[in-house]
Amino acid sequence: MTIELREMDALSKIEAAREHNIRFVQLQFTDILGIVKSVTIPLHQLAGSVEHGTWFDGSSIEGFTRIAESDQWLRPDMATFAEIPWQPGHGTLGAGPLGSRGTARVICDVMTPSGEPFAGDPRFILKRQLERAAKLGYKWNTGPELEFFLFRRDEDGRVAPLPHDQAGYFDFSTDLAQEVRQDMVNALEAFGIRVEAAHHEVAAGQHEIDFEYDDGLTTADNAITFKFALKAIANLHGLYATFMPKPIFGINGSGMHTHQSLYSLAEQRNAFADGENQYGLSDLARSYMAGILAHARGMIAVLAPTVNSYKRLVPGYEAPTYLTWGRTNRSALIRVPKASPGRSVEATRVEVRCPDPSSNTYLAFAVMLAAGLDGIEKDMQLADPVEESLFEMSAARIAEHGIRELPGTLGEALDELEKDEVVRTALGEHVFDHFVAAKRREWDEYRTQVTEWEIDRYLDAF
Repeated sequence: MTIELREMDALSKIEAAREHNIRFVQLQFTDILGIVKSVTIPLHQLAGSVEHGTWFDGSSIEGFTRIAESDQWLRPDMATFAEIPWQPGHGTLGAGPLGSRGTARVICDVMTPSGEPFAGDPRFILKRQLERAAKLGYKWNTGPELEFFLFRRDEDGRVAPLPHDQAGYFDFSTDLAQEVRQDMVNALEAFGIRVEAAHHEVAAGQHEIDFEYDDGLTTADNAITFKFALKAIANLHGLYATFMPKPIFGINGSGMHTHQSLYSLAEQRNAFADGENQYGLSDLARSYMAGILAHARGMIAVLAPTVNSYKRLVPGYEAPTYLTWGRTNRSALIRVPKASPGRSVEATRVEVRCPDPSSNTYLAFAVMLAAGLDGIEKDMQLADPVEESLFEMSAARIAEHGIRELPGTLGEALDELEKDEVVRTALGEHVFDHFVAAKRREWDEYRTQVTEWEIDRYLDAF
């Protein structure tokens, strides 16, 4: 698409927004930790922002720039432009005393003063890996399953791990969030995100809403929008939506199981599919999976980036800790889901089960794709599957099979990240350096804390 056509498309969207009584636009992007940042401009400034960008100070954004090199600018990607459906001011309803507060949002790329993509922009990191896949002749498609908890606030109005209900997996009669999830689905679809299903998850107060498979950049944008929207809708219901991986001891945590496949641009088909293989997997898919397993320890700090992440990644709660694969084995790191009848070829995919929703989706997608492509480029050979539960295997049998495990703490995960050149290269030196520094600070702060558990366990005993 030429610049002129892009600008015409932007102008038509701006005019439609004006007719819908939209007065403001949030220019959104994320820091390296995945936190959504934004600056709000009046709608009449958006055309200028599309043409010339909007400048901001990057020195206060986590992992961006130093004070001496703070100037950066945002370039709106108008393909992501959408009205915020819960924002007051649409039409003649909900306007404030001084007029409409109707607001839209658009996701932006972060640029340097010279007009180059900023090396610390997580969206750019993903784009770079998608371009690498395209040069090899493939489009990367993906679909994440983001689990989350809905909590009530305590008596003082503070956020607390108080589940909104006591329902379980697919429960209906005791599920108090049916209406909340429906409002969430309506909000997501207003953003153009096509939802497939919404249901209660295993743990009390835990939920999942799945949206359609798509190309990597669209899906990453959708995942960022997903978290932003669900928190807002929960708040409207007096609740708090959290994507913290393990907010309550003794019950399941929240994962971001990520389904993925490569589509051959030359052959116009799913490059992961092979009807002659027992699992329906092509040699390319098997090498891709081997790459994921080879780099799992090196990239887990990006996929599961918090201290709390490693309290989810323990045996017994459907969270994978062992570097294996299988079809029915949910203790394995990679699962090969069965396709629906009649869709075996186009639906062939692999599900990587170790990421969690506290991760920066752009970076998580980028390192998984980089790992898979490394497996393809090096023609890595995939080990045999393990179909029995690894949680029930003895340590001796696990050792006999030569099965490795994920790191058990964020500190160990960072050590592995620093040794993995493929993952480090995928992130780029800027993001790698800032990410590791931020996470080392987090780990050091955590490991020097004296917790309530320690006080209860040791204070009287010694």
